[in-house]
Amino acid sequence: MPNFRRALLAITLTASQVGCIHAFVSSPSRDSGAVVTSRGGSTARFMKTKQAPPAAIEESDKYTYGEVSRAYRRTVYTHDDWVKHRSPNRFFRNLSSIPSSGVYKNLAKEVIATTAVATFVVFWNCIFGDYQDFSSVSHKGPLHDSLIPILTLPLAPFTLASPSLGLLLTFRANTAYTRWDEARKNWGMNINHTRDLVRLGNAYYDRSAVTPERAEDDLKRLALCTWCFVRCMKRHLSPAWEDEEDFRKELLEKLPKEQAEAIFAAAHRPNRALQDLSVAIENLPMHFIRKNEIHRAATIFEDNLGSSERLLTSPIPLFYSRHTARFLSFWLLLLPFALWEPLGNSWNHIDMIPVTTVLSLFLFGIEELATQLEEPFTILPMQGFCDKIYNWCNEIVSFSPGDNGMPIYENKGTPSVGGGALINGDVNGVNGAAVNGESSLVKTA
Repeated sequence: MPNFRRALLAITLTASQVGCIHAFVSSPSRDSGAVVTSRGGSTARFMKTKQAPPAAIEESDKYTYGEVSRAYRRTVYTHDDWVKHRSPNRFFRNLSSIPSSGVYKNLAKEVIATTAVATFVVFWNCIFGDYQDFSSVSHKGPLHDSLIPILTLPLAPFTLASPSLGLLLTFRANTAYTRWDEARKNWGMNINHTRDLVRLGNAYYDRSAVTPERAEDDLKRLALCTWCFVRCMKRHLSPAWEDEEDFRKELLEKLPKEQAEAIFAAAHRPNRALQDLSVAIENLPMHFIRKNEIHRAATIFEDNLGSSERLLTSPIPLFYSRHTARFLSFWLLLLPFALWEPLGNSWNHIDMIPVTTVLSLFLFGIEELATQLEEPFTILPMQGFCDKIYNWCNEIVSFSPGDNGMPIYENKGTPSVGGGALINGDVNGVNGAAVNGESSLVKTA
């Protein structure tokens, strides 16, 4: 009889999970990354890589709450935001915003599934075991004397498995945050070096070699090409349905039509924009050593782009993410069976239901945070970065030597207020005083 009861319990546990497992387990067809080929009926010694088919998504998947809400996570903090962030009322504010939390709303299916299991266990055990009436008097369930047992599991396996689950979730979350941090640093480098590139171009520009109109056109083109690269990079890292229309509109407004159309037609738009930037640098009248300094800043853009492409195309290994999700799913789905005895002091063990709900919300929340951070670009304020770069670059090229009253010294020590050659030196050589380390201003002093 004990063996029969154990077998019946195992069958019941399996049947109770059939309706819930599909919410957590991925399709088996996407798990296999390689297949073993056969030669002459024996197992081949070589593994043949099987290319996974492109991910097929429905149109409605693009506009789920989880995807749409990512746009509201592109925060750029100011001093006022930091004051609010440190406010002593933050705990009450965070608790009161639980119903509107995008993370928790995205976990509705998982939390409902685990809560449904806990509710099922309560009703099942009250029918086949004992239950309490509203006066807290215990009675035998309607089917208490049948051969069907109550559904319980020992708590010890869950206690033993908890450290392993914690390690899996910790590594998953830490790795996802590292990816977000690297993406943010890439854009921080873009911001820094766009300003650096345009500043050097403006400072090194030899205004004595060209007309003022030519200088203004060259520097404006330099600023536009610099902005154009980061805007193309933003489009390259964003989904087409979100950014393509705005991208085309913005480039047609700010760039010459022929240049914009060439970028649209390019297979790799950031590469085309970087080529345009290199040409704009080469057109600046200055010594080649100074041009090389500016090109170094442009080379950093290529490195940032490559790093970002790696993050976009290479997720955390899928077998790790899937194993963690399955471990967590089974752990939480089976947890209500183990909570039956520990929560026996509550009325009809009813505390199992809210306890399971809260634990599912928080533990699935950790996995959800890691999933949201794993692809960092659609939660970074990249459009805000591009807009700031555009404004800053155009402001920098509007500066000119002497426009603030500072004296500008010629190579031979002759001061002038409107312009000078100390910064630029000889456009055909390296004879400028700044290059030789002998500033005329220092000599005069």
